[in-house]
Amino acid sequence: MQDLSAFCCQNPKCADFGRRGVGNLSVTDHYGPQDARRMLRCATCEARFSERKGTPLFDARLPEEKVLAILAHLDEGCGVRKTSRLVGVNKDTVTRYAIRAGGHARELHDELVAFSPRDARGAVRRKMGLRGQKGKELRPQ
Repeated sequence: MQDLSAFCCQNPKCADFGRRGVGNLSVTDHYGPQDARRMLRCATCEARFSERKGTPLFDARLPEEKVLAILAHLDEGCGVRKTSRLVGVNKDTVTRYAIRAGGHARELHDELVAFSPRDARGAVRRKMGLRGQKGKELRPQ
């Protein structure tokens, strides 16, 4: 049996939408190059979707290695033109994947921040004695 606990239903109308590890997903088919990608089915709403749905790799035309190389270069701070030269793709392609990944990162951030404490950064900085500008202690406001 394949581990599908990292996936969740992608149908917004489903009762299990966004819930991981519920056990409602099964593999119905394989597709793509060498049938490497899985088609998933939700038992709750009976929707079918790709395992890549909801990720920057969904509907990608480039090989996965090139997309990951683009994102790695951008993560390291390379510009769009430099990344396009290093990876060997058009600069518009780099921009398209940067926009895709940025939207995905925003959604993931919003999901994760919903579960984080309200003032975690300030409390941690004060607890550790980290200083603000010009060596002054950070004071609670």
